[in-house]
Amino acid sequence: EENGHQNKRLKSDADEEDAEDQNKKLPKRKIVLLMAYSGKGYHGMQRNVGSSQFKTIEDDLVSALVQSGCIPENHGEDMKKMSFQRCARTDKGVSAAGQIVSLKVRLIDDILEKINCHLPSHIRILGLKRVTGGFNSKNKCDARTYSYMLPTFAFAHKDHDVQEELYRLDRETLERVNNLLACYRGTHNFHNFTSQKGPRDPSAKRYIMEMYCGEPFVRENMEFAVIKVKGQSFMMHQIRKMIGLVIAIVKGYAAESIMERSWGEEKVDVPKAPGLGLVLEKVHFEKYNRRFGNDGLHEPLEWTEEEEKIAVFKEQYIYPTIINTEREEKSMANWLNTLPIHDFNSSAVEMQTNNKNSK
Repeated sequence: EENGHQNKRLKSDADEEDAEDQNKKLPKRKIVLLMAYSGKGYHGMQRNVGSSQFKTIEDDLVSALVQSGCIPENHGEDMKKMSFQRCARTDKGVSAAGQIVSLKVRLIDDILEKINCHLPSHIRILGLKRVTGGFNSKNKCDARTYSYMLPTFAFAHKDHDVQEELYRLDRETLERVNNLLACYRGTHNFHNFTSQKGPRDPSAKRYIMEMYCGEPFVRENMEFAVIKVKGQSFMMHQIRKMIGLVIAIVKGYAAESIMERSWGEEKVDVPKAPGLGLVLEKVHFEKYNRRFGNDGLHEPLEWTEEEEKIAVFKEQYIYPTIINTEREEKSMANWLNTLPIHDFNSSAVEMQTNNKNSK
């Protein structure tokens, strides 16, 4: 019996080695993977090689790529070897429904199933497409769409005593929120909406195509709304600060004039909304699709067939995480309590003082 077990084990080991040898013979091809993940508990998307204490989404992804046989082990240690590039570097705790990564892999049979079986259920590869050899998902991306799901009590005026569960957003307030969000459209200098960028840094100028808040809806007795923003590219913390500033204005902590001021040269104290509700929804490759999408060799980078899977993943993993975490950890409620400590007027007052002194 023991020999029988041993033979079986040796046979399965031999089968695995055969499969590995077969994989090694496969040519490497440039592909993109469509990824969805719930970011709670992760320190963002991007891998920090040599820093194992901060777990990232890419740590789990690379491990699954190696275990499934798509890439050799040494490519996992040096990601340049597989020309790996992520489209967006999502921050700590941020989720994605349509992240895109580009890389070179061996196109093994049942590749998606094999990668997914080595991933935790809150990270899924939902689609795969072949792309041109020089494709780089970060550089070829023309725009990114994010959503931000938040409890609507965030917009209740600071002078009103509200019960979070009972609060419902009225038409007038929603309209005001949307008028403020619309101010972000176009090109502005967002140096106040990120860290380590000066007002004269050309890279602080960013182009926003659209930004609006959708109709509120109730989940688990609490009302939520989703803000959508589409822009060419975003800097670290930019979206969370854009939303944080609008909340501060609507709640009555800051004057509307602060928006214009924040795009000027002076330093403005812009609060950063929690990361929990932020989701990378979609990345856009319009220029690439026009050039290569119908060349007969490559497919356009659009994911209409995967939309159903994306919607199911969001309902199963992303929304429940945001809602339950909000209810248990009260990230938005706790953050709102910090708004009074921000100084929304100081730099304007300082400027007036300086002007008087110079006169």
